[in-house]
Formats: sequence, structure tokens, C-alpha cells
Amino acid sequence: MNQPVPPALNLLLSEQARQQWGAAISQVLAGRPHALVTIESAVALGRSDLDLAFITRDVTGLSTKHELAPSLQACYQVLRRSKGLRWVQIHSAGADRPIYLELRARGVAISTSSGASAEVVAQSALAGVLALARGFPQLMLAQQAHRWEPLLGERLPRDLGGQTAVLVGWGPIGQRIGAVLRLLGLKLIVVRTRSGPTIDGMEMVGFDRFHAVLSRADWLLLACPLTQRTRQLVDARAFSALPPGACLVNVARGEVVEQEALVQVLRSGRLGGAMLDVFEHEPLPVDSPLWEMPRVIITPHSAGHSDGNAQRIANLFLNNLRLWCEGKMPLNLAP
Repeated sequence: MNQPVPPALNLLLSEQARQQWGAAISQVLAGRPHALVTIESAVALGRSDLDLAFITRDVTGLSTKHELAPSLQACYQVLRRSKGLRWVQIHSAGADRPIYLELRARGVAISTSSGASAEVVAQSALAGVLALARGFPQLMLAQQAHRWEPLLGERLPRDLGGQTAVLVGWGPIGQRIGAVLRLLGLKLIVVRTRSGPTIDGMEMVGFDRFHAVLSRADWLLLACPLTQRTRQLVDARAFSALPPGACLVNVARGEVVEQEALVQVLRSGRLGGAMLDVFEHEPLPVDSPLWEMPRVIITPHSAGHSDGNAQRIANLFLNNLRLWCEGKMPLNLAP
């Protein structure tokens, strides 16, 4: 008896992704009827019959979750119209864009690319720690003014070895950051969902003890997802609990920090400095006082960018596609 032929799968992806990975995708879907539908054609034809989607970085481009280019808005409309959409693979480690929350609310599975950029983000966070610890913001200002100003006297940098870092988040990014900080001789306090036993000298505390450990922090590093628990976690109360001269590194999400409270504590001089890759509103408005602050390093939400990320994300998607075809759940599903 002949087995019924399953209906064709319509997979949405960019033209660039189709050219780069179309053959590999078709190989995974071998024997299963399918169509690789480019976003450009789906928008032009007003399609609403997509089953799966692969949203790569070239799709989001320079858009942020706060300000969307027309092309990205059109892509989101395709996703909204496709009532049979079952699964979307995204390029980011977080799934907090409003469109993903909307799709999840209607039962669409969203899988992230958590871990694909962990090494790169960890390197960016480390660069922030080293730059602030070694006084690079001050040295760069002196360079621009053609001033010879060695870091001596009150400007003398402290040794990093023996300092304490409070690290919020213990996913792939947090674990890589923690490993590097320990190599530099820092003591580590990890804030995660639940407290646990000390591991290799690292304290593991729950969010209920977050404020209690801040008084011991020379460094506060944020590498956590944006959730109801972490939204504005670092507020005026948290900043007041930090010792004078402590520094902040944020490679998580801008909304984890109460930005106005951050501006105030930086203006007061109580915070030693900050490396910020993410902001409450992105792009950071041109009139934000953060741009001009002398001990603030600003990067445009690019801590995870590198030329190897696209292939790592594609590999993760191909593996998830195999799992999905086998009736298994893809990895890194957003809760």
C-alpha cells in the first residue's frame, strides 16, 4: 500500500541564506517535498503559507527591536499572516523582540542561536574589562588632545588579580566570561536562577541574594537574558550597593539596567566606568549623555559580531532542522 505523500514544507529564508545554505537545507530535507521561499518573493507575492522560517542576521540588518526598517516590517507581516507557521529559527541568543513574543503566544516554536556567539561576546566583555582596568578611555582622550599623561598617582591602575567580579547569568556567554576572568586572577560570584554549592571557588547565588553580594563587587558583568526577573535588575538601589569605583560591563540587554539611574551614578563619579553594548532604546539616541561621558565605552550592540557567526548559526539551524524532521524538539527553544 502506498504511503501518502506529506504536504510540501514551505521554508522562509533570505535570498542570501538560500544561496549560501540552500543545498545543505535541501539535503537535510531529502525525500520530503519542500520549497525554499525567499523573504523577498514572499513579500512581493503576499504569501501566507509558510511553515518554517530561518531568520538570519542579514534579515534584521541595521534594524533594532525598537526601530524597524520597512523591509523587516514586511518580513514580520509574512510571519504574522502565516497561520500555519510552526517553527522559527532566529540568529540571536535572545528571543525578546516583540515579534517573537507575539509568535510564541500563538504557539509558534522559537529557537535561538544561544552559544553560537558566546566566545565572541565573551571576548568583547573581556575587552571592556581590560580597557577600563587599564584606563584606556582616559588614555584615548589624552591621545586625541595630544597630551602625554601617564597613569600615575591617583590615576594608577589597580591590579586585576584578586579583584571580585559579580557575573549575572550562567549560560554559554556567562560561562565563557567566567573562565577568562578566573584566568586573570579575579574571584567570581555568579548570580543565576538558583543558589548552588561553590564550584571551583566560584560562589553560586540566586537572584534573591543579588543585592547582598554587590558590596563585594569590583566589577558587575551582565550576561543574562531579558526576563521579568532581570528587567531593570540594576537600578538605583543596586548602584548604591556597589562600592565606589566599581565598574559595569553590559553585554546582556539594555533593559536589564535602569538607564537613567546609570547616567546619574556615572555623573556622580561613584561608578568607576562602564562598557555598554546594549541600551534601553536602540540605536542610542544622539542626545544621550552617555555618548560624552569620559569613562564610558559604547559599542552598537555588536559584541557578538564576527565573520564566523553566520556559519555557526547555520550549522545550528541545520542540526535543529534534522531534529524537527525526526519529530524531536529543536535545541535552544525559547521558554
